[in-house]
Amino acid sequence: MQNSRHRNAPLLALHSQLGLLLLLVVLVLPGAGCKGSTHSSDPRMRPIEQLLDQHLPTGTTMNRVAFFLNSRGYELEPSAKPNTLVAIIHHVDTETLQPATARVTFYFDASEHLTSYDLAPAPDTTPHP
Repeated sequence: MQNSRHRNAPLLALHSQLGLLLLLVVLVLPGAGCKGSTHSSDPRMRPIEQLLDQHLPTGTTMNRVAFFLNSRGYELEPSAKPNTLVAIIHHVDTETLQPATARVTFYFDASEHLTSYDLAPAPDTTPHP
């Protein structure tokens, strides 16, 4: 009986390691994509990040991103880099009523699917009454 326990010890250790690895994968992978990740440490940018993550997940086509931006009246800027779109996004946080403006660069792969975006605070250039 003692011998069978010792023979199975490496197998039990392997199962424990595989279980730990599976647990790590389950805990780490949900935060690995663009969605839910933090692009700016500025708290005023978080509502803009949430808006983009909700409506423009990784894999969204460039045409769909451009349509989303245009339909909301966000200003598109010329981009010198291929497979990128640059937009100025004005947003008012509905909880704090604080306005925020961001310059967002969207990056696309060769098949024009969104891979990521960079977000930076930008000066508010919208006319105010």
